[in-house]
Amino acid sequence: MAGRQRQSRRRAGGRVLLPALLLCLCCRAAPERLRYAIPEELGRGSLVGPLARDLGLSPAELPARKLRLSAEKPYFTVSGESGNLYVSERLDREEMCGESASCAVSFEALVQNPLNVFHVEVAIQDVNDNSPAFSKAALDLEIGEWTLPGARFPLEMARDADVGSNSLLTYQLSSNPSFALAVKESPGGSKQPELVLERALDREKQSSFELVLTAVDGGDPARSGTVQVRVNVTDANDNAPVFSESVYEARVRENVPAGSLVLRVRATDADAGSNGRVSYSFGNVPDGVRALFSVGSDSGEVRTAGPLDFEEKSRYSFGLEARDGGGLTAHCEVQLEITDENDNAPEITVLSVSSPVPEDAPSGTVVAVMKVRDRDSGENGQVWCELSGEAPLSLVASSGGSYKVVTASALDREQAPEHRVTVVARDRGSPSLSSRTALVLEVSDVNDNAPVFEEAAYSAYVAENNAAGAAVVRVRARDADAGANGRVSYWLAGGSAGAAAYVSVEARSGAVYAQRSFDYEQCREFAVAVRAQDGGAPSRSSTATVRVFVLDRNDNAPRVLWPAAGAGAGAGAGAAGAVAAPFEVVPRSAEAGYLVAKVVAVDADAGRNAWLSYELVQASEPALFRVGLHSGEVRTARAVSERDAAKQRLVAVVKDHGQPALSATATLHVVLAESLQEALPELSERAAGADSPAELQFYLVLALALLSALFLLSVALAVLARVRRAGPPAVLRCLGAQRFSVAGAAFPADFCEGTLPSSYNLCVAPGRAVAEGAWLPPPPPLPSLPAEELLGGEPCGKRSPSSSAGAGEPPADPDAPQVCKPARSRWSP
Repeated sequence: MAGRQRQSRRRAGGRVLLPALLLCLCCRAAPERLRYAIPEELGRGSLVGPLARDLGLSPAELPARKLRLSAEKPYFTVSGESGNLYVSERLDREEMCGESASCAVSFEALVQNPLNVFHVEVAIQDVNDNSPAFSKAALDLEIGEWTLPGARFPLEMARDADVGSNSLLTYQLSSNPSFALAVKESPGGSKQPELVLERALDREKQSSFELVLTAVDGGDPARSGTVQVRVNVTDANDNAPVFSESVYEARVRENVPAGSLVLRVRATDADAGSNGRVSYSFGNVPDGVRALFSVGSDSGEVRTAGPLDFEEKSRYSFGLEARDGGGLTAHCEVQLEITDENDNAPEITVLSVSSPVPEDAPSGTVVAVMKVRDRDSGENGQVWCELSGEAPLSLVASSGGSYKVVTASALDREQAPEHRVTVVARDRGSPSLSSRTALVLEVSDVNDNAPVFEEAAYSAYVAENNAAGAAVVRVRARDADAGANGRVSYWLAGGSAGAAAYVSVEARSGAVYAQRSFDYEQCREFAVAVRAQDGGAPSRSSTATVRVFVLDRNDNAPRVLWPAAGAGAGAGAGAAGAVAAPFEVVPRSAEAGYLVAKVVAVDADAGRNAWLSYELVQASEPALFRVGLHSGEVRTARAVSERDAAKQRLVAVVKDHGQPALSATATLHVVLAESLQEALPELSERAAGADSPAELQFYLVLALALLSALFLLSVALAVLARVRRAGPPAVLRCLGAQRFSVAGAAFPADFCEGTLPSSYNLCVAPGRAVAEGAWLPPPPPLPSLPAEELLGGEPCGKRSPSSSAGAGEPPADPDAPQVCKPARSRWSP
């Protein structure tokens, strides 16, 4: 249907092609009215028509042209991608247009670049969605038994809210031999059902009848409604009321006060008494009519009950019923015409405003489109508009009540950054009504100003170990331009080597954030360049320097360089093994203030966080040693005495001055001895002490067993030598001619003063005073040193002057007898 209408318009438009072409060249916005037709009750999203294609717009143009709709109620919507027109709300023709024969929705379609407006009209076609309905559930009739066959009794007419063929009603009556149905057509085209008596009634045989009246509309498929007809057979009232007119007509002004008289109807009844008393009431009428009008039951006066509005509905048609005391009824039709008054001021709707407008826009540029509408009719609805205010703008009228605001001359932003005008609309009623709306037109600037930072250089101080993403500093630049030309965004534009990996800048706010956690020990400061750039085309920019200083935090504990935990005992340990920590030898003759050692520690932090202090927290003899608070030097606090234990263990703590303070400990072992050789037994005991008590007992038992075996062997060899009295072999000469034991120096130099007694054989030759003995090895291993270095002197037994031979020389007289004496020696492990 819409296509046929557009084809007819194109055929008619061929005759006016040249004037229309000239009009398009003049204003570039000639309106065109498009018409579509759709049935009511379409679902949301149903297609109405290809609006963009009918307007001559291709899909590629839609994003730039910005097709949109302007309507009082959003019944329809347009797709931004395809340009098709769709239903957005449920369309109920009866609710929108009531009983009007035609129903259409008009709205405007707007496009941009250039700005234009098109008028669209969608006709809503009726569908058969309403069933005929009676106002009462049952109709009561009283018919006298004397009534002759052929008598007619009017019945209530059904009402169908649809229009056209969907509202054409036919009536059917349930089968009954006493009654038939006839239809009487009124001058207005409505059909009045009538009950026809087919044969005489006999109240004594049957006093009542129940019939069903069915009303069927002309829709496809048809809809129907029913009402029960109850007939009571009586003995009187043989005359029904009769109206003076079948149709009453009247005119009434809108906005009349409630209770105003509209008209008076009159019906007469030839009967007497109660059968001739007539009462008036509404027939089957909509609830809206009952809300606006009332009828006097006795007087027949029709009065207004609510406000009448010509703009909502200009005509009303409804039926009245007259009923006598015997139950007979008559019906008439009332037709009221509402006359218009100038009670509505013009309505101004701004459809589109192009603001801001560049100052270099040419004269005649459309800056706003608006629609002016007056809901009154006739001269009361005729409107004219004008601009109020001084501005280089003018108003151009268009068809369909649309107006365009265009530039009348060149714009200059430097003189006036904005223009304010008032659009005044007046109707031609008496008295005239008017309305006005204000328009504000901003003039945009060209990009002629670069962003300017509030400071040329920024400094920020950030403590190390900060969280990634923490704010560092915020830079701010201002641009004197407006709109996008004054919208500033921020970027990193270089700086120190690798500085871009440390920070980032938020493009909109200029906030500089840390990309990762800073470490003062790795990087103490860096600089980055931040560029501020506006959104103009071409853009302008400026640069500022941000210097970031990293502040130290106490995140590094002191590290002890000496004594290092787990180091060996030093050169004096030799092959005897390693100890748990370094040791120092302090002579027992040391006085107060003797420097034992120096604890050396470092802290990777800076400032107060790296200031170190030393404190002695644990010592075998707390009063014997002290440590320098700041130097770390361990010195004797008093003179060393013989009562002090030979082994001392010192634990010193090193603390920095951070908040909170961090610390480390250093362990130092001190041996009180005059020399290293004197300190070795303590070290040996210390090494042996590492064994468990079970292992120590095992070694002691093993040593005693070996000692006893060697003693028995020595006795046996001595007896054998005495018996043979011959030069003994070298193997029997007190187990060799070595001066000292082959076991090595596993005992101190003063072995004669040992604490563990043991027996051995002392073998001497005549003229010799030097003892040669075989010594048992000590139980645990100790550092091995040459005997000469370890002893450093003569043994307890002195040599005779005649025994000057070396240790490996044979005796002067091999035949001389040898004397073996038992001797005792004490040694200390």
